[in-house]
Amino acid sequence: MARLCVNIDHVATLRQARRGIEPEPIFAVGEVELGGSSGVTVHLREDQRHIQERDVRLIREVVQGHLNLEMAAAESVVEKALRIRPDIATLVPERREEVTTEGGLDVRGNLELLRKVTERLRDAGIRVSMFIDPEGDQIDASLACGADEVELHTGQYALARKPEARLAELRKLYHAARQVHAAGLVLNAGHGLNYSNVQAVAAIPHLQELNIGHAIVSRAVFVGLRSATAEMLRLIDIASRSPEAARPAGLGPVGHS
Repeated sequence: MARLCVNIDHVATLRQARRGIEPEPIFAVGEVELGGSSGVTVHLREDQRHIQERDVRLIREVVQGHLNLEMAAAESVVEKALRIRPDIATLVPERREEVTTEGGLDVRGNLELLRKVTERLRDAGIRVSMFIDPEGDQIDASLACGADEVELHTGQYALARKPEARLAELRKLYHAARQVHAAGLVLNAGHGLNYSNVQAVAAIPHLQELNIGHAIVSRAVFVGLRSATAEMLRLIDIASRSPEAARPAGLGPVGHS
């Protein structure tokens, strides 16, 4: 059954809107874990536009589940990760101009750099995940890098508005998921998922964890962070327990091998 890991970046985004002291991201950790989250995800960007290094250090001390640190393969951030020691480091692409992560990491095109970064992180006892588009060559490259896990980028699926386009993106995710599992890598997914579109992804065979943030923090404005987390987890649990019912009719047969 797929787990939920909540990304709390946007708690810090709200704080940074006034460059003040509230809301405090560390308080979000207990709320999402009480709501059923298996841990927390934070993205420590080079420009620290929302989550700060100080936040990650405090979260490392209080999180009861695992800490997943999203990060670019930049030396300054790698050094911070080696000092903080998250449980998982998810390597992501990063551009200062982007509002949010715009696509998967090009592992194939940066193989040597990412192999070296992966080795350094793993030597420090940190599991490494690659945030990639659902493409076969990127999965192969992630394996060649020595990654432990892969997080499939679900952004194109989430952005698709027409049913046929959404179905096509979903097929890519299911096909990539089979390849990830066959390669012996742990399978995760995330980006752009919300209360309306999560179940078809949560029903993917062999999925270990979904990383979801913006939708949960947005829902929390109205119902609170603990309740918003629990609501999302209920949808994931339903889809995990009854995957056939959660999959769109036009998806076709789904292999489990």
